[in-house]
Amino acid sequence: MLPKLLSDGGPVMWLLLLLSAVALVVFIERLLHYHRAQINSPEFLNGVRNVLKRENLVEALSICEATPGPVPRLVKTAILNYERGRDGVREALEEAGLLEVPRLEEKLNLLATIAQISPLMGLLGTVLGFMRIFSVVHAKGLHAHSGDLASGVWEALICTAFGLAVAIPCYAGYNYLVSRVNSIVLDMEKASTEILNIVSNLPIPKSQ
Repeated sequence: MLPKLLSDGGPVMWLLLLLSAVALVVFIERLLHYHRAQINSPEFLNGVRNVLKRENLVEALSICEATPGPVPRLVKTAILNYERGRDGVREALEEAGLLEVPRLEEKLNLLATIAQISPLMGLLGTVLGFMRIFSVVHAKGLHAHSGDLASGVWEALICTAFGLAVAIPCYAGYNYLVSRVNSIVLDMEKASTEILNIVSNLPIPKSQ
């Protein structure tokens, strides 16, 4: 079915197929990335807090390094900068957060762009299909065969439908991924506040 649609839809269909493949790869890659990045922050912070209560700085840093995601990296930043005091730790966390958010949002613009241009690509295919119809009518006039006209209409309809078929899931996928990013950023903000209180109120850890 798909090979026939690609053949009947003209060259624009191949571009739409390429865009859909790129969008699928980006969505899966980001989905896996967010799955790894989002951890159980309360449980992780409790573990770090218990270690810091024993003034074991090295073990706390090891826990952060062994755990993937932006939250452990923020916690590690706070521990490494604990000697700077509360204001210094807060500043370090803000700087680290500014680096983490772009990593989370990476490639999302590509998915949004595909969602926006796919209907336009379908519209382009539609216009090309109608241009083909008028070209036949202009060349053959009243002698134009209905099959020649039908193929142009078919090409136009296929491109329109496929453009929308690519755009709709892309837009839905983009919104879903944005919601995942927002959830992770919220975890980062909560973790930053908690680790700031931990390193400010607990005795300064000593290197082991």
